[in-house]
Amino acid sequence: IALVHLFFNLSGILLWYPIPFTRLPVRMAKGLGHITAQYRWFSGFYIIVCFFVFPLVVFGLSLAGWKVLVGVLVPIVAVLIFAIIVNIIQNHKPQWLPSALRSWDFLPLWAHSLEPWDRIVTIMAARCCCCCKCCNVTKEDEETGKDENKDHEIEMYDNPTMTDEIKEAKKTSDNCEILKATSL
Repeated sequence: IALVHLFFNLSGILLWYPIPFTRLPVRMAKGLGHITAQYRWFSGFYIIVCFFVFPLVVFGLSLAGWKVLVGVLVPIVAVLIFAIIVNIIQNHKPQWLPSALRSWDFLPLWAHSLEPWDRIVTIMAARCCCCCKCCNVTKEDEETGKDENKDHEIEMYDNPTMTDEIKEAKKTSDNCEILKATSL
């Protein structure tokens, strides 16, 4: 098994690394990284679809028979290959394409952009937190203007080292406020 693993890795290196044109996995990883940097929910969606949904769909179709599997997957693969070829031509030689295919703007926005999906995911994520004590504010709290849950807020920062600096600055400002309030 160790030798199989070794030869699998070596053949992968020989297949993808030596020729710059074949370094497709690196370009794909960069592209997915850029998408995930802009839409943080996309990484979870990608993992769920690629490692759970797609294998279950292929397995279910294979149980239905090879004719059903081929009848469903061949049109999907054909559309994907067409989209990839059109994308490549759009990037390198757009004049070769008819004017309608020079961009994907003829499609509805949800079919060529993740922006509408981002709004939906953001709204769903905001509503998902309905059971958390720290996020719930009752009508009585809104009327009286008190916010007891303010101390229990969760703060997220992209840079983990910034959290310590911000906490330290917050402690310093809180201490200054306490000293001002207690001094006569």
